[in-house]
Amino acid sequence: MPELIEKNLDSDLFEHTIVFTNRAFHGHKLAKNGVEQYDYIIAVGGDGTVNEIASAIAGTNTIFGIVPFGSGNGLARFLDLPMDTGAAIQALNKQNVATIDGARLNRLWFFNMAGMGFDAQIAQVFSLDKKRGFGAYIKSSIREIINYKSEDYQITIDGVLYERKCFMLSFANSSQYGNNAHVSPLASVQDGLLDVCIIKPFPLYKFPALGLRMFNKTADKSKYVEIIRGKHIVVKRPGNGPVHLDGEPHIMGAEAEINIVPGALRIVTGESFNSISNQLPVSIITNDY
Repeated sequence: MPELIEKNLDSDLFEHTIVFTNRAFHGHKLAKNGVEQYDYIIAVGGDGTVNEIASAIAGTNTIFGIVPFGSGNGLARFLDLPMDTGAAIQALNKQNVATIDGARLNRLWFFNMAGMGFDAQIAQVFSLDKKRGFGAYIKSSIREIINYKSEDYQITIDGVLYERKCFMLSFANSSQYGNNAHVSPLASVQDGLLDVCIIKPFPLYKFPALGLRMFNKTADKSKYVEIIRGKHIVVKRPGNGPVHLDGEPHIMGAEAEINIVPGALRIVTGESFNSISNQLPVSIITNDY
């Protein structure tokens, strides 16, 4: 990785430092300390690393960048960043910067997607699996779906109560989970809203068709999918259980509060929004634990 950075990052634009993490949450601490020192902080890693670093930067003037190096890379894909490592580093040289929304679930940040139900269950199982990658994720999903039971949820969105039985309940800032699987094709990271995606119980034989809809960006057309936009969401479910934040699993209680935080993060994108001045120091944090 250092060799790729040296080769592809424009030294006429950036003076850079490379720092490796050596344990969980080390990247968050490094980024928190780096906010005062660096104008750019770049995360090299997957969705979990992106969340860890971005949550330390949110609300500051520091610019966040992503070099995708994970299995899903949901936010990076949504921002049209290259999946090739060298090309992703080169994209930093263009200094295309946008301001995007973030969100908090029980005060914990997420920037791409959070969820309860089946996808949170899979995130929990997948985190314990030694095998990584999209194929391993699909195998975990197939194993778990046979015995998974949908639950009853009370969902209050901007003061309006919705009672739904959900197979899956996602809170989408961007449109996709990762790997170009779009649960809410029209979601925007800049509209000041979250898309509350209610996946209703469906016959098991419909699972492949629903998956296909996500990959061809028509999930919102399914009768098993209901999408409601809002700023403040309160969810009550039968009991404690898994929740995922940008794919990282947590066990939480029966009630959750979710809020959008407009304009929370300045981030490098694949499209031109702003021009940032030259010679800004950059810290590049890579996941090494």
